Amino acid sequence: MDDDATTLLSEIGGPGDLARLDEAQLTRLAAEIREFVVDAVTTAGSGHLGSNLGVVELTIAIHRVFRSPHDIIVWDTGHQAYVHKLLTGRSDAFTTLRQEGGLSGYPSRSESDHDWVENSHASTAISYAHGLSTALAIRGEDDREVVAVIGDGALTGGMAYEGLNNLGNSRRKAIIILNDNGRSYAPTASRLSESLSRFRSSSTYLRNRDRLDRLIQEVPIVGGYLERGVGGAKAAIREMFEPPAFFEQLGVNYLGPYDGHDIAALEAALRAAKDLDGPVVVHVLTRKGLGYGPAEQDEIKHMHDVGSVKEGSYTAAFSEALVAEMRSRPEVVAITAAMPDSTGLLPVAARFPGRVLDVGIAEQHAVTAAAGMAMGGLRPVVALYSTFLTRAIDQVNLDVGLHSQPVVFVLDRAGITGDDGPSHHGVLDMVLLSKVPAMTIFAPSGHAEMARMLHDALELCTDGPAAIRFPKTMPPDPSGPDLGTTGEGLAARRVRHGSQICVIGVGKMLASAIDAADKLAAEGHDVTVWDPRIVKPLDAEMLSDAASHELVITVEDGLRDGGIGAAIADSLSQLAPVGGPLVRVLGVPSVYLAQGKPDMILSRLGLDADGIVDEALAWVRSTNRTS
Repeated sequence: MDDDATTLLSEIGGPGDLARLDEAQLTRLAAEIREFVVDAVTTAGSGHLGSNLGVVELTIAIHRVFRSPHDIIVWDTGHQAYVHKLLTGRSDAFTTLRQEGGLSGYPSRSESDHDWVENSHASTAISYAHGLSTALAIRGEDDREVVAVIGDGALTGGMAYEGLNNLGNSRRKAIIILNDNGRSYAPTASRLSESLSRFRSSSTYLRNRDRLDRLIQEVPIVGGYLERGVGGAKAAIREMFEPPAFFEQLGVNYLGPYDGHDIAALEAALRAAKDLDGPVVVHVLTRKGLGYGPAEQDEIKHMHDVGSVKEGSYTAAFSEALVAEMRSRPEVVAITAAMPDSTGLLPVAARFPGRVLDVGIAEQHAVTAAAGMAMGGLRPVVALYSTFLTRAIDQVNLDVGLHSQPVVFVLDRAGITGDDGPSHHGVLDMVLLSKVPAMTIFAPSGHAEMARMLHDALELCTDGPAAIRFPKTMPPDPSGPDLGTTGEGLAARRVRHGSQICVIGVGKMLASAIDAADKLAAEGHDVTVWDPRIVKPLDAEMLSDAASHELVITVEDGLRDGGIGAAIADSLSQLAPVGGPLVRVLGVPSVYLAQGKPDMILSRLGLDADGIVDEALAWVRSTNRTS
């Protein structure tokens, strides 16, 4: 956008400024917002694009009808709140979007009074709305509205239905705006459209039929398993847009559906919802990526974000390895929760469409369904982000682990992830999964390990679950002397032999351990470096060798408390209860870490080569040792 041009958006300092705009100005403002969002996200090279382009008119209408922050607006999922941020006085900060110390990619309570919930994990807004409406009622604040905007597939999550059930039963006043774009991250792979269909004809539907037909004509039919996942997009969409008895039977009023890009119609609907007693769902139809050609033409995810699976990444290596395993193992199936693209499953689905399942934003269901598949003789591979698996840890422990089922969990974005902020760092998985009996945990240190570890997880872990966790960042240079090779089976791998100091680098931290060893060697210190490869169970040979050193430093990009380093320290204390090595455990502290580049965050935490060197030299100084 031309910085010298006078724009309506530049004159919006808060939601109250929207009231003076007429219909033509609102249309112009919507166009300016789309241009601004496209420019901000594409310039930054990261962020959520398609979801925000789809809610421009809806967000304008919301802020013209409700008085934020007096009226409470909760966004689910939070990645569709960029327009909300623009209209609440944060346009000048968008140059810092998702950067360290800058604007969060999600609503943030510390950033603005207009933001109530960070909410980057989906399907929670209705529960928040139920709690907030209960609080307002008990406190006697009957002049405030509670609005939950749920969409981008969030209604595929079971928690949303739990919230609806309790909200309807309580009859507390809350307005639930269902932003229905037929998608979550990718095309919504569920039968949600059918669960909302088969309702009676009504005047509301007839009045909106023309708008619906225009929208339906523009809904793309996608191919393969994705088309089946949404239940035959057009047919299902035509069926679902009737006043749903489903909501009414839960005690929740229903209005709609409405054209989500018609500001006047949306305002009328939202004002009608305010006049109703009790909870109400306002159903709006939007097009993800509207107004930006590349996003509209992206049939997979409408440029939900601007990232993709990079060649040479851990994710790409997993995708290639899974195709190879499926080719030789007909019992292998893959499951994801609304993220087939980012977890590398789209190429797999193209080759084996009947063996890739997308369950929508329903991680708990995904895990327990995988247990059932395993019980039935299949070998399920569940591909999730690390941060999203922790939503289903009870199912991992009791539905899979307790029943000794051979489910393989492939955890992308493990460790420090960076610009998505505190809710997306994958720092809990090793602590939690290491407490599941009979769980085997693989931590690849390089690209070459992915295929070997997936094969070994399927081949060797037949009496219980296994997990393979890897970072978002690219693997080290595979041509390096130590990182380009693979280990064997469940054994650790010693990549450098010494006698004084032993450094054990978990997963991606092996590269830092090797760099630290080189620096320490340059100062005359003899250093052993181990790649544990499998962090549960720990390799007895590695532990025995580590116990022969004077100092052992463990380094991991997961939580320090209760993590793998703590398990290594405990094992060494049992191997050498008297006179054993001093053990220093380096890991992530138990705090919420803000957004920033992964390497910078790790450096501040002392989880890089310099941090390891500092730890070793502090020990050298404290013991008056010399080289």
